Amino acid sequence: MSSAPASADIVIVGGAAIGSSVAYNLASDPGFKGKVIVVEKDPTYRLSASALSAASIRQQFSSAVNIRVSLFGIAFLRNIGQHLSVDGEAPSIDLHEGGYLYVAGDEGRKVLEQNQALQQQEGADVALYAAEMLRSKFSWLNTSDLLCGTYGVSGEGWFDGWALLQAFRKKARALGVEYRQGEVTGYVVEGGRVTGVELADGSRIACAAAVNASGTHGARLAATAGVAIPVKSMKRYVYSFTCKGEVDDCPLLIDTSGAYVRPEGKRGSEGQMFICGSSPPEELDREWIETDADVEDVDWSFFEEYVWAPLAHRVPAFEAIKPGRAWAGPYDMNGLDGNAILGPAVGVPNLYLANGFSGHGLQQSPAVGRGLAEHIVNGRYLTLDLADLGHERIVAGTPLREANII
Repeated sequence: MSSAPASADIVIVGGAAIGSSVAYNLASDPGFKGKVIVVEKDPTYRLSASALSAASIRQQFSSAVNIRVSLFGIAFLRNIGQHLSVDGEAPSIDLHEGGYLYVAGDEGRKVLEQNQALQQQEGADVALYAAEMLRSKFSWLNTSDLLCGTYGVSGEGWFDGWALLQAFRKKARALGVEYRQGEVTGYVVEGGRVTGVELADGSRIACAAAVNASGTHGARLAATAGVAIPVKSMKRYVYSFTCKGEVDDCPLLIDTSGAYVRPEGKRGSEGQMFICGSSPPEELDREWIETDADVEDVDWSFFEEYVWAPLAHRVPAFEAIKPGRAWAGPYDMNGLDGNAILGPAVGVPNLYLANGFSGHGLQQSPAVGRGLAEHIVNGRYLTLDLADLGHERIVAGTPLREANII
């Protein structure tokens, strides 16, 4: 990585999937001729949410803007070679459209039906199945306490998140974006505008506008510009296991308990590998402390009680499994409503926020990068209106709640 010049038109703090998507979209926008610098604290990305994510994409959200963002995202991923090829070489992200399956009993039935109606209205290929259809389509599924489920027939699945991050980064650099290793400690604000960023080594980069895509550091960094966002970095576990039983054509299943599971790779001699996890109850939710040890600091008792137990009830074949490796990763949780905070900061209009993704950042990175780049260049969104996710709702305290957070 080269050393940064004294100034740039746009400084992006954070070079993982979101930051690199913004950088790529700026550099590829015909209306933008400026200089972009991405400052990344750790270019190995070993502790970033992008690298540690379960790397999935869905349209099964409860808010229209999130559905539209994901419809844009799946179209981008399907045609990634058209967007992110470098020197004729297309990236491979191993996109597998295996679908999502949400299931519900009496308590969650109405919400699931309402969400599916909205998803279908927005153009998502999501079907509502009664319990009888679930039994027919997924013979390995215990439906004894279920009334219905919603299934992503197409447009939902999983992919290689690390490969997507690297593809954005490689394309951005090929288009002239400069990446600098360094830790941004704060913004320089003069006259209600960001005029630069300060780094831990004492250097400063002047800029005309800045993007906060710093993940676990987002709230702290925004505060240096006098901008408050209700974002905390919370720890989430991802566990793997192998099952010899037949669980054919398994989608990404979200149980009524909140536990999820999906296949990982192809079936081998020891069976099919799966990865799984769950959002913890509030009293067990732990804040992410960014150190190397965090990735290895996994609570296996949480797996046994809150993940494996409900999944073994839902899929009887999972009663006999062989646990594998596990890791922890960060969610930058928006405590107001579980949705991303995007666009210009109220009171500091040339500071663009890309924070609080609450576990959805990787799948939302194609649309978010496009939207923020358009807003920076044109002063408004063009391809996709992301205004519902703006900072204004945070300041006003009017949440746009997202019910479907995993």
